[in-house]
Amino acid sequence: MGNSTGNGHGRVPLEILDRNYPEIIDLPPPRMRARPRRIWPAITFFCLTALMTLAAGALIATSFAANVEPFSGNESLFAIPLLPFQHPGMLLLGLPFSLALLGFFMAHEMGHYLACKYYGIDCSYPFFLPSPFPFGTFGAVIRIRAPITTRRALFDIGVAGPILGFVVALPLTAYGIAMSKVIPGVQEDGGLIFGFPALMKIFMAMFHPGTEAKSLLFHPVALAAWIGLLATALNLLPLWQLDGGHILYSLAPERHQRFSLTAAVALVFMGVGYWHVWAFWGIVLLILSLRFPHPPPFDRWESLDASRKLLACLALIIFLLCFTLWPTNNLW
Repeated sequence: MGNSTGNGHGRVPLEILDRNYPEIIDLPPPRMRARPRRIWPAITFFCLTALMTLAAGALIATSFAANVEPFSGNESLFAIPLLPFQHPGMLLLGLPFSLALLGFFMAHEMGHYLACKYYGIDCSYPFFLPSPFPFGTFGAVIRIRAPITTRRALFDIGVAGPILGFVVALPLTAYGIAMSKVIPGVQEDGGLIFGFPALMKIFMAMFHPGTEAKSLLFHPVALAAWIGLLATALNLLPLWQLDGGHILYSLAPERHQRFSLTAAVALVFMGVGYWHVWAFWGIVLLILSLRFPHPPPFDRWESLDASRKLLACLALIIFLLCFTLWPTNNLW
């Protein structure tokens, strides 16, 4: 639009329209035909990720059978990208880890994808991100390619991924912990010490009462579940445009920026006292929060109903069950 109304007067400032005529400026744009999506890049990335997680899972399964921590030697870690070519038959050993991990990430991203489809919001297919090490993947993402229309849509899209991912991670965690081995001091001997989120501690008390965390050797499925719980906790952090940030913005849009900056600074301090990686993510998310504030939906005045507020409480409980101040002493 130009800067004049055409009648000799300047254009009415947007903030005045925003205050007095929200029904005018908050109407969603006419529904546009979604751009055609090519599925082959998503399939290609999924296949590469499946190959890398199978390789990582094979080495993890081999270590589990030998009663030692995964990646205890440097040569094992860097053997992951070479394993499919040197010992393709070993890939079958990686199926439990690979299927569990890919199943979790698929469920998480499909939660977002289905919520976007429900509201008619254009988004990409889930893209899996392969990694040569340490676990074969950096996770999965979807790209939302259209503005989100309402606060309810924003909330539903943000909360659907963590809840659906947690529904898958819950039985995986129970099974993985039940099948894990109790070997005194195994984590200390291997040099890799895992921090246990609350959900894992609950299942440890059920299946291995009285066992110290450092004496539990993770079954491959338990390790996949641990990665899924950590990913869920990271996504539910209440800042920027993470899933937790979407939920926070839909609940209190006027407080989102302040909460985001506070949470990012808190991560930096957590990195000093606990896990150094927290400091890295805190700095990155602090910069992103300042540089790219959360975009508002078209209807910023729509309130959330009681059922969605209960789901927000459920998301908080999931975060507390998945979060740990000290995930591990190192990544390998």
